[in-house]
Amino acid sequence: MSTDALLPVFEQLRLPDTGVARDAYAYVAGATPDFVFHHSVRSYVFARAHAEHQGLHASTDYDDELLFLSCVLHDIGVSEEGNGDQRFEVDGADTAAAFLRERGVEERRIAIAWDAIALHTSDGIAARKGTVVALAQAGIGTDILGIRREDLPPGLADEVHALLPRMDLAYALSDAIVTQAKAKPHKASPLTFPGSLLRHHLPFGAFPDWYELLAAAGWGDKPVGISARRRAETPEQVGAMFMEYLEAGDIEGMLTLYEPNAHFVPTPGTHLVGTAPIRKGLQELIDTGARLELELRDIRQVDDIALVSNTATLTGVGSEPVVSTTTEILRRQPDGGWAHVVDDPFFGHRRPGGDAASARRT
Repeated sequence: MSTDALLPVFEQLRLPDTGVARDAYAYVAGATPDFVFHHSVRSYVFARAHAEHQGLHASTDYDDELLFLSCVLHDIGVSEEGNGDQRFEVDGADTAAAFLRERGVEERRIAIAWDAIALHTSDGIAARKGTVVALAQAGIGTDILGIRREDLPPGLADEVHALLPRMDLAYALSDAIVTQAKAKPHKASPLTFPGSLLRHHLPFGAFPDWYELLAAAGWGDKPVGISARRRAETPEQVGAMFMEYLEAGDIEGMLTLYEPNAHFVPTPGTHLVGTAPIRKGLQELIDTGARLELELRDIRQVDDIALVSNTATLTGVGSEPVVSTTTEILRRQPDGGWAHVVDDPFFGHRRPGGDAASARRT
């Protein structure tokens, strides 16, 4: 897309009409893919709208040109020119600072833009670093995650998207960050935003989490409190521990036997995904006073994955015991323990109604 073709957009959106603002606009348009450029400009428009919503006025309450520069340059770190050896936010901040310095922008203002760009993924920090930094993060957050979109003037988002289409921004930008991180893993350390994205694109357990980093620290610290709960050392132990925790009413213990994004089928046709829904389903099971007996039918284990089938006899949920055959997929966790990926007692039995419909079991 040529710079000339973009100039009407500049005017239609009433962007700050200064030399450095137009230079930054043209620079980002040429250096980044359209989805990044569109996002960068939309972020400013939304940031400005948030300022108006808060009763803030350009020039008197905040530096409007600097807000624009911070927003339009905030993802320059995903460009080829901005792809250095630091996390993309910091690479972007350094690249933007060099760009602004070449154009004679004051160091005081460059420092503010640097903070806005380097901290735009840092919740709880950016909002404390001054008005421009806070507004920039607010606008960026609206365009990526829809945060505070309800505060935008009616019709503004539609108008901006008509001029600057989204082009599946959120996923396209995530892919761009991951592509950099795969090529340069040091740009995505485990405790950073790029690291959290990279983790989803690597084999399970390949990227260390917080507890693995603690274990590797070399100081010999041992788990205490809730982190000291024992783990299922083998796939077979998962069922035994589930029965034990159920009888004790230990919901936290039961949850340790499920991955955060596990699938659980407490009744035929009911599919729970993730910790919060599974917690609710298991708590309902505890509240009924249910008891469970499991008898191992078969198990197949390949490396860190196990397919397990039990005969389950559930009592306490009706007048008669409920018997089912479970289908469970377990995975070895980074700490060596085993947990459910899929827990379905009714995989081969989908008869609605009846006693089986009230069964809840691992």
